[in-house]
Amino acid sequence: MADKRDYYEVLGLKKGAGDDEIKKAYRKLAKQYHPDMNPGDKVAEEKFKEVNEAYAVLSDPDKKAKYDQFGHAAFDPTMGGGGGGGFDFGGFDFGDIFSSFFGGGGGGSTRRNGPMRGEDLQCRITLTFEEAAFGCKKDVSYGRVERCSECGGSGAAKGTSPETCPTCGGTGQVRTAQRTAFGVFQSTHPCENCRGMGKIIRTPCRNCNGKGYVKIQKKITVTIPAGIDDGEYMRVGGQGNEGRNGGPAGDLIVAVSVRKHTIFERDGSTLYCEIPITFVEAALGAEIDVPTLTGTAKYTIPEGTQTGTTFTLRGEGVVSTRTGRKGDLVFRVLVEVPKSLSEKQKQLLRDFADESGQKNYAKRQSFFKKMKK
Repeated sequence: MADKRDYYEVLGLKKGAGDDEIKKAYRKLAKQYHPDMNPGDKVAEEKFKEVNEAYAVLSDPDKKAKYDQFGHAAFDPTMGGGGGGGFDFGGFDFGDIFSSFFGGGGGGSTRRNGPMRGEDLQCRITLTFEEAAFGCKKDVSYGRVERCSECGGSGAAKGTSPETCPTCGGTGQVRTAQRTAFGVFQSTHPCENCRGMGKIIRTPCRNCNGKGYVKIQKKITVTIPAGIDDGEYMRVGGQGNEGRNGGPAGDLIVAVSVRKHTIFERDGSTLYCEIPITFVEAALGAEIDVPTLTGTAKYTIPEGTQTGTTFTLRGEGVVSTRTGRKGDLVFRVLVEVPKSLSEKQKQLLRDFADESGQKNYAKRQSFFKKMKK
């Protein structure tokens, strides 16, 4: 764990940052290092993984609390934490540390043969812009640890059963006492005979090799809520690795990627796009068709509209996953200058220029006076 950067540092935050700060920083960095934005860039790919890992911990209140107190050691598998990289962070019981040093003084300990929550798992799905905006159902496949169907999780071959460890009496722990100058010092450590499990398997199950659990490929259908955005996560409860000794299963964390749209750009629940209009439409005003996610909408632009002017269609954006309300569609008009004019069209424009020449000349003079000031 020594080579890992501080998760707050990864997200560019100060320690103790709030949920909103964490989410805002994550969304910014996830977009910056997203594989779709950096094809073939291995450095960006590693940064993206690092940002995702930091967010997976700091966005979870329980994991964040453990990390704030113990740092990366909270998730170090060599110290009793959940195994593996990515998002498979298991629970880390610091009571075991106190117990091993002070004979059970740290608020109780969790033995290996006690109930243990399964690890969280992670998978990624890619959605179209419309699927993310309106919501959908998606099938996802991933590897999951489940109880062995042959032995029912006992680890023992059919027709046999695990035996209670005679050394620890099934507790999985052995307590020793040592007399020192300061008194009797007691310590508790995992039983070496049963490796802390409390039971001994004489004839292991062939299907799971005595582990009681096997890894399978699981396929489930997840419901994507309308309005989910690129870089966000969904937590599907109970679909992670199965818990042990009666403990609950972990969760499946679904990371969402959203493909770009050919017309629209999105910021939160607001959509943005650009619409070309003709010189005549801009000068005289006109009713134009504005593209929306559900089709087109009519909008009347006023006469004298300048290029770059923005207009808003209320309620034509994306549903907010927080408020349930729809955002707006903001479009910007771009006035197209006519090309390949006929001689007659050119003359009409010359006549128009002559007609409005004095007014335009006065405007230019006013503009240059402002520049001098």
